[in-house]
Amino acid sequence: MMPQRTTPVSAYPVALPSMLAGLLLAGSLLGSCWHASMTGLAVTAILELVFLLQYFRHRVNAHIAFTQRRPKSTPDRFMIRSRRLAASLNDLRVTASRLPDALVLIDSHDRVRWFNQAAERLLGLRRPDDRGVRLEARLARTELADWLHEGGIDPLNHVTAPGQPSRQLQVSLLPYGQQMRLLLARDISHMTRLEQVRRDFVANVSHELRTPLTVIHGYLELLDPEDMPEHVQILDEMRLQSKRMEQIVEDLLTLSRLETQNHVSEERVGMVPLLATLRKEAEALSQGRHTIVLENHCDRDLQGSMKDLHSALSNLVSNAIRYTSTGGSITIRWACSEAGAIYSVTDTGFGIAESHLARLTERFYRISSSRSRESGGTGLGLSIVKHVLNLHQARLEIRSVPGQGSTFACVFGPERLLKPENHELDALSGGHHD
Repeated sequence: MMPQRTTPVSAYPVALPSMLAGLLLAGSLLGSCWHASMTGLAVTAILELVFLLQYFRHRVNAHIAFTQRRPKSTPDRFMIRSRRLAASLNDLRVTASRLPDALVLIDSHDRVRWFNQAAERLLGLRRPDDRGVRLEARLARTELADWLHEGGIDPLNHVTAPGQPSRQLQVSLLPYGQQMRLLLARDISHMTRLEQVRRDFVANVSHELRTPLTVIHGYLELLDPEDMPEHVQILDEMRLQSKRMEQIVEDLLTLSRLETQNHVSEERVGMVPLLATLRKEAEALSQGRHTIVLENHCDRDLQGSMKDLHSALSNLVSNAIRYTSTGGSITIRWACSEAGAIYSVTDTGFGIAESHLARLTERFYRISSSRSRESGGTGLGLSIVKHVLNLHQARLEIRSVPGQGSTFACVFGPERLLKPENHELDALSGGHHD
């Protein structure tokens, strides 16, 4: 309820007639009634205005006092929350504008609606000229423009920043709001430089270790165990470890070479002779301890690097033999599929827990260090396989059940498949061979 008025509105107007009559009488005595009348009207108007101003000031003060005394109503709480929300949104906008990663908001027509300061530095956008323009057109003749034209579905790694050849970006496109998208670009130049330093270091160290290891291994071969029977066990262990170190160095050099390659040689890799070679190598490594099975169900060759493919595919075979107990079996299979062709190696070995599968292709990752050393593994084989397959636009799939065995499959796309030059039936093709 509003407070009652303390000054009555009619208090002043009631005195107006007597005041006007007094002014007229004074005018008649002075001989100027017209002037007296005009003066009276002017004074009346001024006083009326002053009265009205005082009245409205009193009403406003009374309303403020009443508002402060009464409980907060729903509209008042709504206004307070609205102000807080607006302040939070403004803080968020300021924070987003100062992020080190570039942010670009794009509408449904691929036009730039907003971007932060990092987008100016990393993507070359400028205010206010680039607001409302199509981002693809703004970044024309760059890798980013081609990526946006294709839809930007998959994140783009190690892309050159527009107009900055020395800067590398990682770019992704995320859905935002109603039919809008948010482009996120991160500067990974420092990570790229660190990765290059690591590659150079590994390559240089591996190369420098090769010569002394070869010398040590050569001298160990010259030592005759019969001349020092008391040191036979020591010499055998030294020979074993020197060979293992040589293999690690060779694998590191292979990895360094693969990491610096952007493409592979495009040659025909005949799968029939390659499969036969892999089987012979498996039998030599197994030395009769396992059953080796070869299945060829695909009449297609591969296009790529013979040396690299042989290295990757033989790595899977040697791993299967190392981690399968005596009496187990290893199946080498080449089969066509709807997605292309699959080369797989299946064993009946120890199997691998699911928690390890995602990390198997990491360098030196070991499920069991002791078992890996006993088998002669270097921990680099699957890393080599992954890099070779990436260069051939293929992928590695791993399925394993602890205690039952594992299957390592290389999936090649149809663009890598070739029809054989000779259609003669081979003894290995089209059937199951033990």
